[in-house]
Amino acid sequence: MLLSLDLHDQRPLHEQAADAIRRAIADGEVEPGERLPPARDLAVALEINANTVLRALRELRAEGLLEFRRGRGVTVLRRPDPKAGLRQKLRELLAEAERHGYRPDDVIEWIKEAE
Repeated sequence: MLLSLDLHDQRPLHEQAADAIRRAIADGEVEPGERLPPARDLAVALEINANTVLRALRELRAEGLLEFRRGRGVTVLRRPDPKAGLRQKLRELLAEAERHGYRPDDVIEWIKEAE
């Protein structure tokens, strides 16, 4: 499994790591039912701390993509649904816009302008 992070990305490393693993699963580099390499190996490949990788793995477990089994490692349960991820980001965008006093209609207009 070939993983890498973008050094210019401003997001937290655990989010970047989760995205890299999510992409590898979506691209079929690791199939449902297969085990992921140990967190330490993933950390070496990504050149980040193992605790950061563990945080990313816990995030993916919360999404229902991974299963942790004592003594058996981390197993891929399913491929990610790209629409689900986009919907989550959309909810976050709308919540952020609302915190700044904007309405969903404002966001829709911005999207139309960006086309």
